[in-house]
Amino acid sequence: MPRPEDALPGRSEAMRVPERHAVLGTSLKDYPPGTAKALFGMGCFWGAERLFWQQEGVYSTAVGYSAGFTPNPTYEEVCSGQTGHNEVVLVVYWTDKLAYTDLLKLFWENHNPTQGMRQANDRGTQYRSGIYYFDAEQQSAAEASRAIYQQLLAERDAGTVTTEILAAQPFYFAEPYHQQYLAKNPNGYCNLQTLAKSGLPAFAVEKV
Repeated sequence: MPRPEDALPGRSEAMRVPERHAVLGTSLKDYPPGTAKALFGMGCFWGAERLFWQQEGVYSTAVGYSAGFTPNPTYEEVCSGQTGHNEVVLVVYWTDKLAYTDLLKLFWENHNPTQGMRQANDRGTQYRSGIYYFDAEQQSAAEASRAIYQQLLAERDAGTVTTEILAAQPFYFAEPYHQQYLAKNPNGYCNLQTLAKSGLPAFAVEKV
């Protein structure tokens, strides 16, 4: 990870993205009352975004960059490793239809949280596992879920969780072509490891 003083300078102009979600038809930036936000890093953000937009109770999703230092970075800058950012998916969900713990279950079961600064064949600081909370309730649930999942891994001698859990920092939208990428490119690359393929344990959401 670069030090803040060594990170790329970035820019003041925000990335311009479409107004509407390409699949759900909802707003990418404006969210109605009754919704909440969640933010996750699970490796390449294309597959992670599709995983979440397919869930009932999700209002909107978007991909972008967060947990770094460079304001309004580009994809190329993030991939250089000199911004500190992670590739993340922003999930906006209806709180009366979907619980944050349900999102945590999807998070733990659909990537490998033991690999450090990589996910499968993707290597770099932008592919690290991360949960970025927006309030104390999310923080508590995220930390409890990490402890539970670590115990499950220990029982199988399956490694150590490397997932970072941090307060959500500014979310910078990724370029338009990244938004809902796998809807536009159905045969595009997706690195998500399903439970069946990874051999990782199922997550007991009711324990959180």
